[in-house]
Amino acid sequence: MIFVTGASGLVGSHLIQSLIEKGLSVRALYRKNIPVFKHADKVDWVKGDILDVISLDTSLQDVSQVYHCAAIVSFAPKQAVTMLQVNVEGTANVVNACINHKIDKLVYVSSVAALGRIREDAAVNETMNWTPETSNSIYGKSKYLAEMEVWRGMGEGLNVAIVNPVIILGAGDWNKGSSEIFKSAYDEFPWYTNGVSGFVDVLDVVDAMQLLMNSDIQGQRYIISGANKAYQEIFTQIATAFHKRPPYKKVTPLLAAIVWRLEAFKGMITGKTPLLTKETAATAQAVVHFDNSKFLNAFPTFTYRTMEETIRRVAGELKELHQLK
Repeated sequence: MIFVTGASGLVGSHLIQSLIEKGLSVRALYRKNIPVFKHADKVDWVKGDILDVISLDTSLQDVSQVYHCAAIVSFAPKQAVTMLQVNVEGTANVVNACINHKIDKLVYVSSVAALGRIREDAAVNETMNWTPETSNSIYGKSKYLAEMEVWRGMGEGLNVAIVNPVIILGAGDWNKGSSEIFKSAYDEFPWYTNGVSGFVDVLDVVDAMQLLMNSDIQGQRYIISGANKAYQEIFTQIATAFHKRPPYKKVTPLLAAIVWRLEAFKGMITGKTPLLTKETAATAQAVVHFDNSKFLNAFPTFTYRTMEETIRRVAGELKELHQLK
C-alpha cells in the first residue's frame, strides 16, 4: 500500500493517477470532500488531515511507501502563520508517523524555495539552503524548516529522499497555484517582466518521485527542473496555445513596487488576498537559473519533456476541463 498526502493538489493528483495506472494500491487523505480526478474512485480514501496525528496513524496501517505532497503555497502575509503550521508541523507529524509505522521510504515534495531561489550571481543547486538574504518569502522558509523535519526523521532511522521542483506546469485548479499562469495567459494578462526561472512538467515531477522511491538512493535531495526560461517566453507560448494575445507591456521594478503596494492597500480594504505581493513582485523580476544536473547524473536515462510539448498538452487539458473554445 502506498500513502499520498496532498491528493487534491497538482502534484498529488497526478501522482495518484500515475500510480493507479501502474496497478498499485493507493491510500490518501481527504479533508472535507473526496477530490474528483481520473482514477479517484480506485483510491482508498481516509478522512483526516496532516495536522491530525490520529488520522495519520490510521492512514499508515499496512503502508510501505509514503509520498508527502501536502502543503500550503501562498505569498500572502495573512496566511503566513497557517502556512508555517501546515508545512512545518504537518511535515513533522508525517515524519513521526512514518517512523512509528516503520515505513520503507518517504519521498517529500519540497521546493526550490527551500534552497533560497533569489540568487542572480550563480545557478541554484542542492548544496544551497534558504537564508533571509536569498529568499524573500515565508513560503521558502516554511519549506526549508519542513526539510529540517525530514532530515531529523533520517537521523532517527527513516529512509528519505526529497525533490525540489521549480515552477510546475500542469492542469490543475487554475484559480490557485502555478496553474494560475495558464488562466492569466487565457485572460490576456498584458504584463511581462525580464525575469527568468526554472519550469517543469508535473508529469516529470511525478516520474522523478517514483524513480527516487524505487531506487536505493536515500538521504539526498534533487532539483527537478526541465528548463530555465524567461517568464515572457512561457507566457507567450501559453497565450499562443490558447489563441490569445501574448503579454506586451513590460513591468519595470518601479512599476512593480507601486502596484504591489496598491494591491496590499486594496487587500486591507476588501479583505481579499492581493493579486501581487512584495514577494511575488521581486520573484518575477529576478533572473535565476537552476542546475538540474544532479538528478540527471543519478538517473542518466531520464529525459525532461520540452516546454512546448508540456504547454500544448496542458492548454488542451484545461480547455477540455473548463469547456473552453
